[in-house]
Amino acid sequence: MVLAKSKKSVGLGNTLMNDRFGKGKGSDRKRVSAVTRIDHATGKEYITNDKQDAAWVKMRSITEQGALDEFLATAELAGTDFTAEKMNNVKIIHTDQRNPYLLSAKEEQAVLGKQRANKSRLTVPRRPQWDSTTTRDELDQRERESFLEWRRGLAELQETQDLLMTPFERNLEVWRQLWRVIERSDVIVQIVDARNPLMFRSEDLEVYVKDVDPKKHNLLLINKADLMTYKQRKMWANYLKGEGIDYRFFSAQLAKEMIEAGGYADSDEDSEDESDAGEGPSKQEETPKAEEKASEENEEAKEEEITEHNDPDTHILRVDELEDILLQYQPEGQDRKLQVGLVGYPNVGKSSTINALIGAKKVSVSSTPGKTKHFQTIHLSDNVLLCDCPGLVFPNFANTKAELVCNGVLPIDQLREYTGPAALVARRIPQPFLEAVYGIKIKTRPLEEGGTGIPTADELLDAYARHRGYMTQGLGQPDQSRAVRYILKDYVNGKLLYCEPPPGSGVDGPEFNAELYDMAHLPENRRVAMLSALEGADIDDTATLTSEMTALALPQGQKSKKLDKAFFKSGGNGGHIQQAFHQKYSQQGQAQNMVKHMSGRKLRALIAAEQGVNVKEVQMEMGGKKHFKGGMGLKGGKGKRRAGRSGNNDDDD
Repeated sequence: MVLAKSKKSVGLGNTLMNDRFGKGKGSDRKRVSAVTRIDHATGKEYITNDKQDAAWVKMRSITEQGALDEFLATAELAGTDFTAEKMNNVKIIHTDQRNPYLLSAKEEQAVLGKQRANKSRLTVPRRPQWDSTTTRDELDQRERESFLEWRRGLAELQETQDLLMTPFERNLEVWRQLWRVIERSDVIVQIVDARNPLMFRSEDLEVYVKDVDPKKHNLLLINKADLMTYKQRKMWANYLKGEGIDYRFFSAQLAKEMIEAGGYADSDEDSEDESDAGEGPSKQEETPKAEEKASEENEEAKEEEITEHNDPDTHILRVDELEDILLQYQPEGQDRKLQVGLVGYPNVGKSSTINALIGAKKVSVSSTPGKTKHFQTIHLSDNVLLCDCPGLVFPNFANTKAELVCNGVLPIDQLREYTGPAALVARRIPQPFLEAVYGIKIKTRPLEEGGTGIPTADELLDAYARHRGYMTQGLGQPDQSRAVRYILKDYVNGKLLYCEPPPGSGVDGPEFNAELYDMAHLPENRRVAMLSALEGADIDDTATLTSEMTALALPQGQKSKKLDKAFFKSGGNGGHIQQAFHQKYSQQGQAQNMVKHMSGRKLRALIAAEQGVNVKEVQMEMGGKKHFKGGMGLKGGKGKRRAGRSGNNDDDD
């Protein structure tokens, strides 16, 4: 008989909740607040409970949402219900040489024209006006309404103009951190990546800073400037000065290395002494002609170095110089510390810049976008206070999502579609340089068969995966999804360098980056291998890589030599074939195997049966052989006994 359910019984779900949170725990999750919803089907209002999330859930960075998730989030902000409709979504995948996830040159020019026409509509959300009489609930409602209107405007821009935008930050809590940083800071420093400064710069953010307080200042700090050459920095400096943008070049990595070396002055003196000491003996050993040539090259290099060092437009700031520049923005008549707000995209080096400024690791650093969750203040000195804002993906136009991945905006480990970013890397980095960096040979489709002369994503990933031994389980095909993560991380980290040229410079990407693909930019082990392979040729580190040079610079490594030696050796457990596979199943093969593995009494019996003789005669023959061997120098008592026994048998015969 089934017992009636008690009204006082507690369900399993409530029991688990009580056990998880305990007494007094999770009280913030148990509190419910009533919200008003509107049913558009009937036009009636009703009251329901608001969704309550934990604090760590609220601060999660949301840069990209699916169509359903985005619709639900918008409906929640608006406080409305909805009805679902089923629609068909068909995508055609092309299989020709052209990657469907990248734009052609003509399509890219058309998209850039649309982006310039709608550039003014790219804005950041504004915080509504408030004063001391505004309650917390009223301010929260105003912020939600303002944020919803901002998202609607961007959605309309995407739909009406058919433009692709970056997966901008969609979490209101993260934007609230930016509002607090702007309100309390005297100068806002936008940190951008030197490889593509305009991609990471938000023009409307500078306008919003001036709207909050005209006395506030903006500074564009171009980090990772050491990845650029002097000519590239000069071209960008001319463009930024022409646009009236206050900028500075900086490198957090160089600053970190100089701090670890023991200071700027000491390291400079040591390097000069070492260079002078190293140049002396080599010059004495050189011939007069070679000495004259080397002296001319050294003079030219010194002149370029002096010109670069004395050029204030392209100078890469040191830590002390950056702090002095920040102090120039100190408001007049202000006794408190100068408050500097650091804002920028994820993975542009905000935390690394702070660590370089303070000379010790106070802020956790990660290559994964979105490491910093809340804004935090750090006392740099008695006069400067730093405010680190969480990494924000500002709304911006993008040609393809592949560019966002290659620029480090989207996490590589969460990547699903990888052919677009891989094809973009293969298009930007020359094939000889890719082959020289990784020690691979990329097999491309010939031009007469429809090839373009540029490796496709599949060709690049297959060559890399086969060289590294990355294969899928079961089928044994090259694991492209694993290979692309290593290549993209090398691209984002700067091992594969590509810098965008400034707009209106009249220089395309290959010409702008021609100096980055020489011998000096190769890893140390690959450069040594190439120089040893090209020994005897008049080639230095400044030589540009070609396909012929790359083909020579692929010496076999120790691991490959060991594998080949084990596989192709004549006997043993290697890959050398002793006999055909089917031979052991034939009558002849079985007989050979039996003879090969038999010995002693069984072997004598088999030989006697084949020859039709007595087993003792076979034993006497084999005994004679043993006697012969023993007589030739068998050592030990056993050999002597065999020899004696064989001799007695001979005497009897």
